[in-house]
Amino acid sequence: MTDIVPLTRSRRTHHSDATASLEDVATVHPVHGFADDFEAVLDDTSVHRSTIGCVIPAYNEEESIAQVIESLLGQTRVPDVIHVVVNNTSDATVKLASQYAGPHEVVTELGEQFTEVFVHDIGKNPDKKVGALNYGYTLVEGYDYLLGVDGDTVADAKAVEYLEAEATSDTRIGGISAIYSIDDKPIKGGLAKFLTTGQRSQFAAFNLHNLLRGRNMAVLGGQFSIFSTHALRDVMKENHQSTPWVKDSEVEDSLLSLQIKSAGYLTKISPFARADVGGMTTLRALDAQQVKWTYGAIELMWPGQRGDTKGQPFHPNLRVRWLEHFDMLMNMFVRIAFVTLLAASLSIGAFVFSYWWLIPPVVAIALNTRMALTMHNRNARDVLFGLTLVPAEIYMWIRCSHFVRSWTRFLSRKKVDNWAMQAKAERGGGFGHWTPLILAIAVIVAMVAIWMMLPVMVQSTVLWIGWPIVGVVTVLQTLSMFFKLIRRHHGYKV
Repeated sequence: MTDIVPLTRSRRTHHSDATASLEDVATVHPVHGFADDFEAVLDDTSVHRSTIGCVIPAYNEEESIAQVIESLLGQTRVPDVIHVVVNNTSDATVKLASQYAGPHEVVTELGEQFTEVFVHDIGKNPDKKVGALNYGYTLVEGYDYLLGVDGDTVADAKAVEYLEAEATSDTRIGGISAIYSIDDKPIKGGLAKFLTTGQRSQFAAFNLHNLLRGRNMAVLGGQFSIFSTHALRDVMKENHQSTPWVKDSEVEDSLLSLQIKSAGYLTKISPFARADVGGMTTLRALDAQQVKWTYGAIELMWPGQRGDTKGQPFHPNLRVRWLEHFDMLMNMFVRIAFVTLLAASLSIGAFVFSYWWLIPPVVAIALNTRMALTMHNRNARDVLFGLTLVPAEIYMWIRCSHFVRSWTRFLSRKKVDNWAMQAKAERGGGFGHWTPLILAIAVIVAMVAIWMMLPVMVQSTVLWIGWPIVGVVTVLQTLSMFFKLIRRHHGYKV
């Protein structure tokens, strides 16, 4: 158990408007962001103890911010200071976070610890989350490590302890990410539960893939990751940046991970630290989030788009992303081609059933089920998601629509604020997530019309050529799934 004892009842909340300068921050906080009380603690310390400054960028997080702060105060290794940086908010985030502002003595199994919570309302911030992160960095740059925590992420009690232990064990480590999942217990509604289960499966596959790659993490997710401030300073120097995070990227965490790797550091995933992130419970919110992530990844991958990612597109982290996109392209091709050829064959009575076609779905079921069984906090829905195949297949079609939307938006060269679109979608606005379905219906109608006008000989030729191609690709994809199925997991749980 962890006992939290506030030292004062006063609320030490620091507010600033959109024009507040970093010099103003320096007048409130000592050099390098150390709180006076914490410096006093260090003066009495004879053995070096690594220092951790936590930064929580928060935007309209009134539903979760209290639980996030409580989870940090309930850690066995409490961060030495916690800065909640509220930006562009229109709800009660500041009010709720301020209830925790001030110094705290925390007694854990590791002994008595001290921390202090500061709340900063920086008002309107055009750089959004990136601006909040960089603001927070100026407050903790003198600490050994920066712990980045999203305003909707709740960590297990030993998460910080595990991250710190590994980070201090190897000076080559530039950053370590926790294993992410979604707590589905509070989720209500059939659609929301289905989407959450799909996201849990998606996170599990991503985490396991990184764990089995020598625990090398392609993306140090900002949800709950610890960064060496020495590595961040090297990144800034090497890339001629005044801040660790840059505002001209849709995926600030992916870009920073690339830069840390390019600076010669390791980017790892912890096999023990765990954190639950906020899931998307509506189709429009999920679409906006996934499109933003995929669009940002494409921007990093595409040659010439970003001159500061050396070796692109052959950077080690980017090679993984290219493989992910190629795999998604194959998933789309097999599904669309199979459904199209099946409908075409049935239309002229040329379909001949073969039991060989049952092998791919059987292997897929086995793989999805094994993935569910590797989940640390799995439940019946996770297992049924894999066993019954249909939910996983529907979710894959949804992911395919996100994939198409992302590439279409990128190739159109249309400038879009994906951050703003995600925020709008989470508020219930926008109908862009229906675009792939509308286009699919239009394409199907056109293809049916063209197919009906073709002579029977031409139709037969199309089927004669199409089925072998689909068959070869399906065999290759099935072999890939089979090798993943029999691959040793080395006891990892995601």
